[in-house]
Amino acid sequence: MASIKSTFGNLILTLGVITLVASLSLGYVYQWTKEPIAEAQLAKQLKAIQSVVQGYDNNPVNEVYKVVTVDGTDSLEFFPAKKGNELIGMAIKSKSAKGYSGDIFIMVGFNMKGDILNVSVIEHKETPGLGSKMTSPGFVNQFIGKNPGEMKFKVKKDGGELDAITGATISSRAYSEAIALAYDTFKSTLSDGTGNQ
Repeated sequence: MASIKSTFGNLILTLGVITLVASLSLGYVYQWTKEPIAEAQLAKQLKAIQSVVQGYDNNPVNEVYKVVTVDGTDSLEFFPAKKGNELIGMAIKSKSAKGYSGDIFIMVGFNMKGDILNVSVIEHKETPGLGSKMTSPGFVNQFIGKNPGEMKFKVKKDGGELDAITGATISSRAYSEAIALAYDTFKSTLSDGTGNQ
């Protein structure tokens, strides 16, 4: 049996075939999983909207629009909640890049006066057992019914009125900041007359 001589050309050819097979495999897996991933993300978003605003009869996802933040550095997704043709609330996807372990994404629901109806954490990478407690009712409940424009919307350690999670002040600050960003952006739409889109 003759052995194949190891040459530079053979090595390049072998590497090329392996790369081609790997690329085709990755492309196939991507196409195969793209739709289920998109459906899972949509379901997660719908669940978050339903948890922060109730009583609507439209499909907020079909009416989503983006609003530029007050400082002009980003834009947030607004999901209008309507009963009949009346706008009864707004679910806003907001974020903060100041989490302990990275970005925190939340969905916050407001009534038309700017009071917080509820808050749902969509995604975070905070420390389990510490920063991850921002999803606990004990922490979330202090925000419900509050209007960020009528109080010092910061943790007590920073001179505000909100209790931080013990051992997770950074996560608490980021969570509060994401809500305040959503509120300020929402308030700007009401003052310029675009809140009823």
